[in-house]
Amino acid sequence: MGTVAGVLLQLLGAWLLLLAWAALALYAGRFVGWVAASGAAMLLWALGFGPPAGWLLLVLAVWAVLVLLWMLPEARRAAIVQPVWRRQRERRPALSRTEREALEAGEAGWEAALFGGAPDWGEVLRGEPAALREPEQAFLDGPVERLCAMLDDWKISARDFDLPAEVWHYMRQEKFFGMALPKEHGGLGFSARAHSEVVMKIAGRSVAAAVTVMVPNSLGPGKLLLHYGTPEQQERYLPRLAQGEEVPCFGLTGPHAGSDAAAIPDTGVVCRQAVGDEEVLGIRLNWEKRYITLAPVATLVGLAFRLYDPEGLLEGPRDRGITLALVAADAPGVEIGARHMPLQVPFMNGPVRGRDVFIPLDQVIGGREGVGCGWRMLMECLGEGRSLSLPALAAAAAKHTARQTGAYAAVRRQFGQPIARFEGVQAVLAGIGGNAYLMDAVRVEVARLVDRQACSSVASAIAKQQLTERMRRVVLAGMDLHAGAGICVGPRNAMARLYQAVPIAITVEGANLLTRNMIIFGQGLARCHPHLRREMECLQLEEEAEALEAFEPEFCRHVGATVRHACRTWLLGVTGGRWPVPAALSAPYRALARQAACFAWTVDLLLLRYGGSLKRRERLSARLADMLAAQYMAVCVIRRYEAEGARAEERPLRDWALAECRQQFETALDGVLDNLDAAWLRVLLRASARPWGRPSRAHRDAADRAVATLLTAPGPVRERLCAGLPQASDGVAGPLEQAFAETVELDPVRRAVREALRDGRLVADERGIDWERAVREGVLTAAQAAQLQQADRRLDAILAVDEFEPGAWGRGGVQSA
Repeated sequence: MGTVAGVLLQLLGAWLLLLAWAALALYAGRFVGWVAASGAAMLLWALGFGPPAGWLLLVLAVWAVLVLLWMLPEARRAAIVQPVWRRQRERRPALSRTEREALEAGEAGWEAALFGGAPDWGEVLRGEPAALREPEQAFLDGPVERLCAMLDDWKISARDFDLPAEVWHYMRQEKFFGMALPKEHGGLGFSARAHSEVVMKIAGRSVAAAVTVMVPNSLGPGKLLLHYGTPEQQERYLPRLAQGEEVPCFGLTGPHAGSDAAAIPDTGVVCRQAVGDEEVLGIRLNWEKRYITLAPVATLVGLAFRLYDPEGLLEGPRDRGITLALVAADAPGVEIGARHMPLQVPFMNGPVRGRDVFIPLDQVIGGREGVGCGWRMLMECLGEGRSLSLPALAAAAAKHTARQTGAYAAVRRQFGQPIARFEGVQAVLAGIGGNAYLMDAVRVEVARLVDRQACSSVASAIAKQQLTERMRRVVLAGMDLHAGAGICVGPRNAMARLYQAVPIAITVEGANLLTRNMIIFGQGLARCHPHLRREMECLQLEEEAEALEAFEPEFCRHVGATVRHACRTWLLGVTGGRWPVPAALSAPYRALARQAACFAWTVDLLLLRYGGSLKRRERLSARLADMLAAQYMAVCVIRRYEAEGARAEERPLRDWALAECRQQFETALDGVLDNLDAAWLRVLLRASARPWGRPSRAHRDAADRAVATLLTAPGPVRERLCAGLPQASDGVAGPLEQAFAETVELDPVRRAVREALRDGRLVADERGIDWERAVREGVLTAAQAAQLQQADRRLDAILAVDEFEPGAWGRGGVQSA
């Protein structure tokens, strides 16, 4: 027994020594202070716990070697810094010009704090919530609502395959195409938040109409002209774009340049050409683009191409790089192809081709100064669609599904009760409602950052990829609960078009597969890591002595940060996130503090193992992207909850969303741990990140039930969750919402009828309940009996699905119904 006690005492001593070292690494300040304090800790360990002499000598020897190597500059450089520098230099990734421009475009946002491992939550959460100005709210309540009332999505998508002429006219008249352009150029001058709200409301009625509004207000080319156009270009085009006199499209994607947009094969050659009596310096263009939204109706084509100057007519290199220009759609040589039909969501989309199209040099966006600057322009402006339009579309789909499915689950009865009371249905409803809350929190936060010009490409990529993926989950869940009613298309079906539109959102503005596997973490690492970018710059230096001199101090700072990340991760894991963080932090912040430290430590370990090749390990990169995105979304959820007054009745939604983010983080970390190719790395990371095992659990049944209840009961929480959608006055949502309210109101009456049937006071036959007997027996009043019968007739109409005569599906769409 004494031997067992001695072993336990030795283990306790080793454990306390590790705790002391970890705490000292965080709080000792400079390295000399840590050396002195850690030496004192070892002395106390030796005196207090009497470790075996062999272990004591081994620990002292390792400690002494490391201290001496680190404190003696020449020894440190020879034994540590120089070998690391040479190894990293051999493995450094070759940066192309376009990759360099992408990295230099814009700045990192508050997500950079997550790479630092110890975010200052006060700093991260600082900033006023985004709010709409009075004219913006008036536009939403007036023109946008009227536009939504004009949209019959079934007629648009199944019969006409286009928006009605009066809708096109109305959108031009009310400047829907000029929301993002300032008033001095004829636009509405709306904020990013207003842009997001408008797109979301329209998408709640018609995806085709929403996409039509999205494109002129994002990539444009209106936004490119606003940021980079010459004064002459702005004066000529922006007022016409704002008024809808010019309908724009932008040609980027082609048959051989989709996700790899930097590999554009379309060319422009600088040349001189006679125009009338004058010889004009310009560009001869040849291109083939496809999947171009608004191309079939465009009058002005924005074009990305690679520019060459073989005759040296411009100063500089012969290959001038990617350049952007404006081309009139009716210019000689331009061919607007026939339409594409993206999954029968009939927004205007099609190919654009050009053969030997000549444009003057002043049609380059930015004029001569814009030559070769196209990729940087795109990187700085492409985020608009990813930050605003697609997150708004995804949030609209989630809110619409939450409103429709919550009401449907409340009125649809099986086995004598609403399906909303079944636990399996509640689990699905919880995913719909919780994701709708989470997605809207991210949408609003990213729009706020865009308004403050603080939204990085990393944040926009997270918003686009995560929200459109969650749109897919939410809409599929809604289809599951609508079951047969969801798969039978027709005017009554409020889910089918959203289901069809999901792959479009997943694909456009950077396919999600690429965005998750390569962009989110890859760009985040280069932009946000506190040391890596400067180390990469040092690796590019050719002179070894100069490079080493620049590399060494940054590397030393990086090593110190890595040690602190390791210690912080372990201590937070041991204490369940309670230390070392301020005691006043609530549980959500403690969980985030642990995740941030674990993420930073994991990143540093993987950089140590793989170096620059980490960006080519797509599966690891994707899992790290999920870990980063989970933290980002959790912060957005906390910000939303607190900005809206921390209402207690909304806490089930907040808690579900935060649990979802924790699940994503831990699942991604599982994937990292299970796929590391070095056993020592797996053991080290698992022991430090999860000293007590996996900390997060799946959603609890009670949490799912709480969210499902909010979704299936009328009230202010449900209204706020679904806020921003058009009024439920159309032929689908309106009657369902009415039946939903009526069902809840009549639930006590139906309960009385069920009890009377069980007691034998009432009898139901093939014709249904004998309502006259129910009144005679005093089960119901005459008014209640009439109200129930009327409600049942309305409910039958709502639950009905559309039927079509054989042959109704003609070549021109559904001819009759």
